[in-house]
Amino acid sequence: MREKRIVLVNDVTGLSRCSVACQLPIISSMGIETAFVPTAILSINTYHKDFFFDDYTSKMKDYIETYKKMNIDFDGICSGFLGSAKQIEIVKEFFKDFKTDKNFILVDPVMGDHGKLYPTYTQEMQEKMRELMPYATIVTPNLTELCALIDETYHETTYKEELSRMCQKLSQMGPQYIVVTGISVDDQILNFIYDHGHIEMLYVKRIGEDRSGTGDVISAVIAGSYLKGESFLEAVRKSTDFASKCIQHSVDIDAHPHMGLCFEPLLKELGD
Repeated sequence: MREKRIVLVNDVTGLSRCSVACQLPIISSMGIETAFVPTAILSINTYHKDFFFDDYTSKMKDYIETYKKMNIDFDGICSGFLGSAKQIEIVKEFFKDFKTDKNFILVDPVMGDHGKLYPTYTQEMQEKMRELMPYATIVTPNLTELCALIDETYHETTYKEELSRMCQKLSQMGPQYIVVTGISVDDQILNFIYDHGHIEMLYVKRIGEDRSGTGDVISAVIAGSYLKGESFLEAVRKSTDFASKCIQHSVDIDAHPHMGLCFEPLLKELGD
């Protein structure tokens, strides 16, 4: 009998606590074996002026082929930033090959924020990202990404009825567990949870500036908690609490927002 296993499909960034560099230690600290499929290799995140970048698109199929030949199975699959329509297509095939009726897929559709998609995010990429939704068990969009996924013009809202309508529309594409993250409500942040039509609203205090890697931390804790048998609500609650503590610690030690969430001293809390 082996340990539970999650595979991360994301970029590998050497410094700045984002993507695989933060997700792997977080999930491992929860007692879960963690593998990864790299989409790109970076020296540091792209908020910094000088960074090394190696696109891994042309190598992904050969990399994945090893797992297929070895008949490796995963209890969870967690995808993050995908940098091209070709990458999204490769990940869709990966989902097809490795999804079973016993595992789950979490898609963090990293597409944009604050009402705008990233400049490099094309219409073709939006359409391809929607093609991942039928395979997804869990989706963790922010409000910008939710609007893009359901093909609606971005509009700010904190209304329960409107957010519920939008999540229901997304759920019709496949995923039944949805958390809309990072909705600003005065001095608080709302995480709106949709679970097979059941609604929960979690509020946390806004702490400091936006920090790179926050979504990666949240999706990692959700994935690990869900795999360990916690309800979706409890998984989101744990991820929200953990991220808030990490952000507060980062502020306390005056860590730059572009260096991510300083999660290392708090990892022991996830192993409890």
